[in-house]
Amino acid sequence: MKKSLKTVERQVAVQLVVSHAHSLPMCVRLRYEPTDPYVVHAVFFVDCDEPVEWVLGRDLLADGLKGSAGYADVRIWSAAGQRDQSMYIALGASAGTALLEVPVRDITSFLEDTETLVPRGAESGHIDWDAELAHILSRG
Repeated sequence: MKKSLKTVERQVAVQLVVSHAHSLPMCVRLRYEPTDPYVVHAVFFVDCDEPVEWVLGRDLLADGLKGSAGYADVRIWSAAGQRDQSMYIALGASAGTALLEVPVRDITSFLEDTETLVPRGAESGHIDWDAELAHILSRG
């Protein structure tokens, strides 16, 4: 884990669920930046030239620890019968759907570290609203 005033990063070993009986190990790097306080960047390292990045809501991850959360392209729920040790994250795109089994303890620890930097509910105080407005206006 890397923790600084600017970011929280964590490498997490996950399982890509291929079928009910088979899964493949893979790695995901989670990154949280207080300057973009509502999101978590998840970079998946798969067997291809480029890693695949998804942007997930931090609240969505936290809500997924307590029960089913999300809809459409991103859904998260606890793994029944896993004694709260695992959770599932389903990611859908035009190319297909990926189902990941993720250790709850890694997500919990990661989220606790992000909340040390930016408590839930205090996110808007960490956004540079002038820079955001300038960015929007520059796009025309």
